[in-house]
Amino acid sequence: MSSEAPDAPDVPADEVEPVRIEDEMEQSYIDYAMSVIVGRALPDARDGLKPVQRRILYAMDEMGVTSRSGHRKSSSIVGDTMGNYHPHGDSAIYDALARMAQDFSLRYPLVDGQGNFGSVDGDPPAAMRYTEARMAPIAEELLADIDKDTVDFAPNYDDRLTEPAVLPAAIPNLLVNGASGIAVGMSTNIPPHNLGEVIDAAIHVIDHPGCSVAELLDTPDSDGYVKGPDFPTGAKIVNREGLWDAYTEGRGRLRVRAEMETEYDETGGDRIVVTELPYQQNKARRIERIADDVGEGKIEGIRDIRDESDRNGVRIVVECKRGANADVVRNQLLEHHLENTFSVISLALVDDQPRILNLKELLEAFVEHRREVVRRRSQFELDEAEDRAHILEGRLTALDNVERVVELVRDSEDRDAAMAGLREAYDLSEAQAEHIVRMQLGSLTSMEAGEIEAEYRDVQDEIERLETILNDESELLDVIKDELEAVKASYDDERRTGIVEDAGAVTREDLIAEEEVVVAVSEDDYVKRMSLSEFDPQHRGGKGIIGSRPKSGDRVSTVFTASTHDYLLCFTNQGQVYRLKVFELPEMGRTARGTSAVNIVDLDDGEEITAVVNTDDIGEGYFAMATRNGYVKRTEVSAFENVHSGGIRALTLESDDSLVDVEVTDDDGDLLVGTREGMTIRFSGADARPMGRSARGVNGIDLRDGDRVAGLVAAAADDDRHLLTVTKNGYGKRTPLSEYRRQSRYGKGLIDIKTDERNGPVCSINAVSEGDGLVIMSESGQIMRTHVGEVSTVGRNTKGVVVMRLDDDDRVAGVDVVPDEGRDDGLEADDETEAVGGSDGEAGPGDE
Repeated sequence: MSSEAPDAPDVPADEVEPVRIEDEMEQSYIDYAMSVIVGRALPDARDGLKPVQRRILYAMDEMGVTSRSGHRKSSSIVGDTMGNYHPHGDSAIYDALARMAQDFSLRYPLVDGQGNFGSVDGDPPAAMRYTEARMAPIAEELLADIDKDTVDFAPNYDDRLTEPAVLPAAIPNLLVNGASGIAVGMSTNIPPHNLGEVIDAAIHVIDHPGCSVAELLDTPDSDGYVKGPDFPTGAKIVNREGLWDAYTEGRGRLRVRAEMETEYDETGGDRIVVTELPYQQNKARRIERIADDVGEGKIEGIRDIRDESDRNGVRIVVECKRGANADVVRNQLLEHHLENTFSVISLALVDDQPRILNLKELLEAFVEHRREVVRRRSQFELDEAEDRAHILEGRLTALDNVERVVELVRDSEDRDAAMAGLREAYDLSEAQAEHIVRMQLGSLTSMEAGEIEAEYRDVQDEIERLETILNDESELLDVIKDELEAVKASYDDERRTGIVEDAGAVTREDLIAEEEVVVAVSEDDYVKRMSLSEFDPQHRGGKGIIGSRPKSGDRVSTVFTASTHDYLLCFTNQGQVYRLKVFELPEMGRTARGTSAVNIVDLDDGEEITAVVNTDDIGEGYFAMATRNGYVKRTEVSAFENVHSGGIRALTLESDDSLVDVEVTDDDGDLLVGTREGMTIRFSGADARPMGRSARGVNGIDLRDGDRVAGLVAAAADDDRHLLTVTKNGYGKRTPLSEYRRQSRYGKGLIDIKTDERNGPVCSINAVSEGDGLVIMSESGQIMRTHVGEVSTVGRNTKGVVVMRLDDDDRVAGVDVVPDEGRDDGLEADDETEAVGGSDGEAGPGDE
């Protein structure tokens, strides 16, 4: 016998179809992708289950492991599921089983687990041989009536058994427990929801099929039903815009924030207690990362962190350092660790095709499924009821003719003959005849007859009810609603996740403690900020303390106070305006020089900040600007709404002119312009008509030869404040604003202060109230903090008193007012005036 293989049969060439390999690979990949999508990764929109979850629950039902039975070893459940329905490995099945038992993963767990099924710390479940499980009561609602032909069955993987293609699902499980899965080229991430809210929304869809998604949402603008996701771990959702997108478009991004509260610690520091974590956060890993960031200095103000969680819930205690701002620590925790984003992708299978669904479409898919289930169940029950009525009719016929029936059966040769005789004599069906023949003699009593008649009437009523359901759509829908209400009554509970108004994402300023600071700028454009609390108030005439050490040849040019959370408009001598965030300025010690301002504000060579306006002080008014050469201009605040990083033009300057000061005013207010030689003019702000940003302005004061403008003040017509004038040599005085009478614009003004050799030229003028504080800085970097009450009130045309004592070669660089600071330091105002009297009249030609 030859060992050679037989020749391969010849194949006609016309039966070979050439295929491009890339086309074959594409089609094969699509087939594989759809297999994964439909068979493993995505939930069905009807019952909200993936195939593995559905098979586990069905296997448990077949095993009798219901909520009323004892717990069964998880390995037994996994084995039955894998052997009969899901041949994809025991680890995948057990992972799915464990997740359905986790009360921190599912809002309403479908499996009642006994043993270690994992934790929020990321601990894995114990091995399946150690844990036990049974169905949770709510899971039985998914399988209710599965034996009544409510759903289609398909052969299992080896055609030995059949399995349900979908479960009857009396609860809207897809929304209630959510779903997550990664398929090929797509993924789903549906958050869990509150059962009662979803059922109420489903009933509304039944009653109002034409409703919009907006009608289903419970928002501040509408009274709907679904407030938002309801995570099993609680926490808070902080952006409603993301909710709107998620429910109307099927996609959205939600910010979920931990629930925290601040407690007072008897040791002196505050304590932040975290009681709820965002969904699917690993608690142990989160605590570890917080501790790492504290150690690396990324998070400041934390002394200790510990986990005090137990079976009753989460409790993470963060101990703040003494003196640390608990709000800042809280915001740092939110930015880095305790707030995350949940991306909603409502992708589910509809007719075995993946679709992104909005809220109404998700509910419609469930309602349509329940309509089909109730219809098929009603038909199944109707068929059973009609079969039973048919049998009862035969029994009633036998009871009506009991003597003849007994005689006929007794005289028949065998059972078949008796059945044939009964069918012929009384026109019975084969089933009726067989039932009569099998009847026991005791069922022929009058009591039994009455029970059969009563049962027949009940069966007829049931048939009528079922036919009504099948023939009347409204009755069928009423059944669905009644069953949903019953489920809600059994399993509904309170919401766990709160919805709060969006306060915006945590920003950089949220991570900076809000405090008053002193900002110093030098002529060479070095800038820094220091806490105002570092400078204790002093009596006037003090030297202050070191606030800056400018480099050789440099000197302080500007000083102002602000809050770290303030946004400022900084006007420069060259007529530009920049927007500045105070917290972006470098915080340095008193002896530090500062950082070059070009890293923060794009200043040109020779450009200096000469005026600062806090945006919190800006309303619907005007910026009044004064230049060194005496020009004044008013421009509407609205013209400065969009100040980009490179700055914008505030006014046009002549080549030898510069911007000196800026104030916020209105149509009814007055403007006071003060000069370096001590002259001050007051005129109505309306005299300087509003102009655009590119305008130069109008003449405000007629300057003497060699004189220059020193500052600008905005005042109301009946302003009861004082004008504080401080000179370069550290002298100053307060004079009521009422002593400066209104004049016409472009006059020479009145003498405000004598600027002799002792006083030196005027450095600044400011409108002040009795409770204000003062920060004065010298060109060498000395800072003195005092109160307005320390500066005596005197008339015009006087020399004033010593406000800050300076070294021989030092001069005052700037003065800033701290509004409403009060006098809580115990200092008493000094009544010494050291004033020198003078004329109170208007200055004229040659007046010295």
